[in-house]
Amino acid sequence: MTKPQLLVLAAGMGSRFGGLKQLSPVGPNQEAILEYSVFDAARSGFEKVVFVIRKSFEEAFKDKFDAAFRKHLDVDYVFQEIDYLPEGFSVPDGREKPWGTGHAILMAKNAITAPFAVINADDFYGAPAFQAMADFLKNRANPSTYSMIAYALKNTLSPQGSVSRGVCKTDEKKNLIEIIERTNIQQKGTGIFYSESGDDYVLAPETTVSMNFWGFSPTLFKELESLFIDFLKERGNELKSEFYIPFAVFDLIAQGKVKVEVIEADSPWFGVTYQEDMPAVKEGIANLVRQGIYPEKLW
Repeated sequence: MTKPQLLVLAAGMGSRFGGLKQLSPVGPNQEAILEYSVFDAARSGFEKVVFVIRKSFEEAFKDKFDAAFRKHLDVDYVFQEIDYLPEGFSVPDGREKPWGTGHAILMAKNAITAPFAVINADDFYGAPAFQAMADFLKNRANPSTYSMIAYALKNTLSPQGSVSRGVCKTDEKKNLIEIIERTNIQQKGTGIFYSESGDDYVLAPETTVSMNFWGFSPTLFKELESLFIDFLKERGNELKSEFYIPFAVFDLIAQGKVKVEVIEADSPWFGVTYQEDMPAVKEGIANLVRQGIYPEKLW
């Protein structure tokens, strides 16, 4: 049986956070969030981890993580930079950032060789989610069947400010049929609302949302490359346009090329959007350590 691989999107610069969230300590021995993800992946049967990073912090990233990770999995690195584009395309004057999560995943096309999961470096997904994803990748992933770990919206909010989430709709077989990006989501009084064009709209607490935890076949890369070229032709001259992976996946669903199983794992989720989120994340992880779900010292 082919063992799954893990792709960690760690190239973000953390503008709202004010620094590199990927390196920020949250565990009792200064562990970063992504260390818990790699720990969960290793014990769920993943055999390789590939990090998408930026050259500007390559040395700091490797100094913090590389030695420990290589004791448990194969490790590889790829880079996402603004000018890493298909032949024939160039960066428009004035653009400052790379092209989003779909672009980041595409950077790993030569490093991933087996069914793989994709996660954000600064999200804590929980051990049950990794086990559920590993089971899918080992047993059901194929060129026409992908997956997504889903979370309840109420468990993914930040008390420090608004967030954006991909709101998911599924069919009767729990296959994904639509993702709608909602922005400016926050708790107001006893309800949860998102804002659009100056108006507020209610969202149910149990609304299923994507936290960018996907399961794919390596055949995704060929499809993604084609979609990215189409995106650049249409929106490549926009200074802030982004090629998001949920939109790319939805394009493939709409074309009838793939189905996406939505897996509702009973798993905790913690995220860091703002500096003020850190105490709650640290306490959440400390509580899991007290329960014995994680050792006090990971490595």
